[in-house]
Amino acid sequence: MKTKISAAIITFNEERNIQRCLESLQGVADEIVVVDSFSKDRTEEICKSFQVRFIQNPFAGHIQQKNFAIDQTTHDWVLSLDADEALDETLKQSILAVKENPTQLGYSFNRLTNYCGHWVKYSGWYPDTKVRLVHKAHARWTGINPHDRLDMLNNETVGHLQGDLLHYSYYTREDHLKQIEFFSTIASKELFERKKTTNWLMIGLKMIAQFLKNILFKKGFLDGATGWTIARLSAYATYKKYSKLMQLHRDSKA
Repeated sequence: MKTKISAAIITFNEERNIQRCLESLQGVADEIVVVDSFSKDRTEEICKSFQVRFIQNPFAGHIQQKNFAIDQTTHDWVLSLDADEALDETLKQSILAVKENPTQLGYSFNRLTNYCGHWVKYSGWYPDTKVRLVHKAHARWTGINPHDRLDMLNNETVGHLQGDLLHYSYYTREDHLKQIEFFSTIASKELFERKKTTNWLMIGLKMIAQFLKNILFKKGFLDGATGWTIARLSAYATYKKYSKLMQLHRDSKA
């Protein structure tokens, strides 16, 4: 008997992405569960045009919401995706092969990101290997918001599947800047709660290190103009995160 797989997706105002994600799961997932944070756009309408279980739940953090989504699934195996991700054809076939005979308790695959129409092959963005297909009794979302990861609970060995998880991250540079603003706020709060501190010298050094990491060590220059944009904005994201951390410390002493 074939192994059945549930897909678990979290959403908030994802009308631009969710249809592509759901379409890629057709013929692969035996159940699709979408946990939505009370979207204001057409996300719910689009989801309900597919055979999905649509659940609304207040957003308490990426890790918390993704674990909640896994808990709503009915099958033992779960494929956990973001709304802006989709399976390519090779990955679909790899997952279908797992359904015939799973030999591990978890599987990883590479994620290929599209940045403003350009597939990013370097810049530290590829292969960006992710564990996303797991037996849910053996895995849980962990990490520090917003940088979550799906971990095996007892360090079980995971298999690696051929194919790419296509990640449609940013349609415009403005999308990237908005995301930096959003994620830097979350990240600075997490650092503050962990009692981390910084200063302007450390921020400057971290920005330089981040830029060089992306453009040189991760070969971002091979991505051309896109690589330079990613490197610059990655350095800027570092600045935003740690400058907000400094502000939180100042506010706490006011």
